[in-house]
Amino acid sequence: MSERRPPDGRPGRTSLAGDQLPEGGPEASPHEIEALDPRWASCWTPDEVARRMAGVRTPWYVAAGWALDLFRGRQTRAHGDIEIAVPAGRFPEVRRRFPGYVFDAVGGGRIWEDAGPDMPAAVHQTWLRDPATGTYLLDVFREPHDGGTWICRRDGSIRRPYDEIVHHTRDGIPYLVPELVLLFKAKHTRPKDQADFDTTVPYLSPEQRANLAQLLDRVHPGHPWSAGL
Repeated sequence: MSERRPPDGRPGRTSLAGDQLPEGGPEASPHEIEALDPRWASCWTPDEVARRMAGVRTPWYVAAGWALDLFRGRQTRAHGDIEIAVPAGRFPEVRRRFPGYVFDAVGGGRIWEDAGPDMPAAVHQTWLRDPATGTYLLDVFREPHDGGTWICRRDGSIRRPYDEIVHHTRDGIPYLVPELVLLFKAKHTRPKDQADFDTTVPYLSPEQRANLAQLLDRVHPGHPWSAGL
């Protein structure tokens, strides 16, 4: 898996409300982090996720790099994993969809294996694992929300109805609008994030470019991507 990050990729992450990471959740060693690559090698594709999520009533969408490829209508690079996002309060509906699998909560370089209903609220990533093989298949983000209103975990004042931030492919696969995907990618700007920005911007409408510029100015003032919009 290319650029496999430590769990959550950001040591010391806190929740939107500022909650500190709880005790427990053994810290992953460098060797364990490196070993995550092959464990994600058999992760699902967007088509497979959509098939398995069919009928789930909670809003959900493909996030991160795969969302940009769905927006562009073709796969532009290899993806080492796949992420979707759901409202945190409705995660139990997603959990019930996958009997026979377990969810590991991850964050701050730690993994809470087979996390129960009281999984740490201070982390938002939840990795679906096949207990028979140990492989990871899907990363589910449990996102802040207020009923049917999505709340940006980077800036709680950014709020949008789900029907404004979720678009669909011709096959009906839901994905996060590219402006918000790129906003999340702007924080670290890894090589793949820069490549995603460079290959996505030509596809953005003038309105989408303006929206992204406003979001960057709000969350990351002076970000170098602003000049490219």
